[in-house]
Amino acid sequence: MLRAEPLLRIQLLMLASEAQDAALALARFGVFNPAPCTLDALGDSPATAYREAWLEAEARLSKVREQCGDSGPLQLPDDAEAPALADLEELNAWLKSVWSACLECHENEARIADARTHLDALEDTLAKLERLNVDLAHLLRADSLLAVSIGSLPASGLGRLTEALAMTRHLVSRFDQAGEQVFAVIAGPRVRHEEVRGLLAQAGWRELPVPDALRIHPQAARAWLDAERSRLEAQSGAACQVMDGLRDRFGPRLHEARLRLALARPLAEAASAGMRGQGGLAALSGWVPKRQLASLRAALDGRFHGRYWLDVREPSPREVAEVPSLVRYPAWLRPFVPLVKSYGIPRYGEFDPALPFALTWLLLFGAMFGDVGHGAVILLLSAALLRRLGRMAWVGIAAGAVSMGFGVLYGSVFGYEDLIEPLWLSPLHDPIRVLTLAVTFGVGFIALTLLANAYNKGVAGRAGEALFDSGGLAGLAFYLGAVGVLASLAGAMDVARPAAMLAGAGLAGVAAFKWFEARAGLGERILVTLIETLETAISLFSNTLSFMRVAAFSLNHVALALAVFTLANGLDAAGHGLTIVLGNIVIIVLEGGIVAIQALRLMYYEGFSRFFSADGREFAPLRLASPQAKV
Repeated sequence: MLRAEPLLRIQLLMLASEAQDAALALARFGVFNPAPCTLDALGDSPATAYREAWLEAEARLSKVREQCGDSGPLQLPDDAEAPALADLEELNAWLKSVWSACLECHENEARIADARTHLDALEDTLAKLERLNVDLAHLLRADSLLAVSIGSLPASGLGRLTEALAMTRHLVSRFDQAGEQVFAVIAGPRVRHEEVRGLLAQAGWRELPVPDALRIHPQAARAWLDAERSRLEAQSGAACQVMDGLRDRFGPRLHEARLRLALARPLAEAASAGMRGQGGLAALSGWVPKRQLASLRAALDGRFHGRYWLDVREPSPREVAEVPSLVRYPAWLRPFVPLVKSYGIPRYGEFDPALPFALTWLLLFGAMFGDVGHGAVILLLSAALLRRLGRMAWVGIAAGAVSMGFGVLYGSVFGYEDLIEPLWLSPLHDPIRVLTLAVTFGVGFIALTLLANAYNKGVAGRAGEALFDSGGLAGLAFYLGAVGVLASLAGAMDVARPAAMLAGAGLAGVAAFKWFEARAGLGERILVTLIETLETAISLFSNTLSFMRVAAFSLNHVALALAVFTLANGLDAAGHGLTIVLGNIVIIVLEGGIVAIQALRLMYYEGFSRFFSADGREFAPLRLASPQAKV
């Protein structure tokens, strides 16, 4: 059984001037999880200023590295020391000046980019105006008696607009066309220009704005645009040279800044966890694995030579909920751990469900999706996506392998039930047996969850709940006894009398516990006891019936394959083969996803919700940027 590793609460008292070195030593040690300090005599927070300086410097360094910093690997020397507060403040001031220089460079580049975008827009406008070959400064004079508009309209409306404008003494001159849009110049008396606005709007006229920079002859405008582009290229080259100079100038020291901030990180993180101090003393508090205590003492002795005091104790019952959980999982189980942690983290000392989750989820998936061919496809796809999916690909590989195993037991290959003989049973030909096995599995699974819940309650010091509550041993006795009675009535076994006695004793224990737990008057206590006892029986058996879906999906898998074959048999050879291939793809994608979710649902709602508190804290030790120790 997987259990959280035993942890010890430590209080490390040292000189305040050596606090950064102590935090760095603990980070190098790699298995110290900071926690709020419990020494009431120490009321100050000596590392608050240190943390604020580190946060500010870290933010500035991140911005500088985006613009002109180094991004190479960071190697922390074993003998490197953490910077003091004064060094950190000096580094922060230098980073501020570096950021100002980089920001000015960046703003210059942004201005050049905006200017290029503006020139591109002018270029598009000029490309349309060049066909006019007239001086736009004279054409568009505001004091002229002639009002001129330049724009575009749909080609289909050009003729009607020309005829309508002729009646108002306006001329239309077409000079370009782009697709269905015609570019034209409309000229007429300025005194009648307002009269034609409605006609232009009805025709879909779009005015072409002519910037002041282009109100010259198009050839001159072209020469001006070329000159502006050359000027911007020269400015861009100069900006690049400045940026390269900044990289050459600041690069080595920026690497040093990364190193110093990485060394300062442990104290900054410890300060956020609640480091305390008073006068010239400072204290760090946290959790370490019990087996690492001797190594921790040796590391502290080697660094401080007795200039520290270390208090060590076991976690008290009142603080068990605050103790982080450190569980060491075998390599093959680690891909399944994120699925468990997506539900929650086990409390310290609780039964860790990762192992039963992995085994049960795979068993349920294989039972509901048993097919040699479909399992092989899932396995091969997961293996092909190993680099992209990372560790999670192994979940797909394992699910595919288990599906293939059940396919051999069921005698199913890509939905064909007659290619191989089933080694165990065929869901299609023996559905009652499949249903019975699914319910039997559900009984065993729920019994396991009740045992796990009783264990967790016992570890938490709630012996009464572990023994007599509906989720404890009394509830388990009632459940197993009731199952025995039902099995005897169905003729599966003959244990009706002892099973009834066991169920009655269990139910009586639950009822007595609910009675004594209720803090109310007589009538209300009777009502609460009856309702909660009845709810125990209903919930246990409704959860058991949920496992009937395992049988339903195993039969559904065969039914979908039969539906595909029925469609294919009505087609010619080419259609038959295409239908079989597409049908199997649909089964793998659609039903495979549904089955995976249903198996996960059974784990979460019929399993975890019964015993898993999921409100624990994960062990999070102080680390360096390049971890040298592993938990």
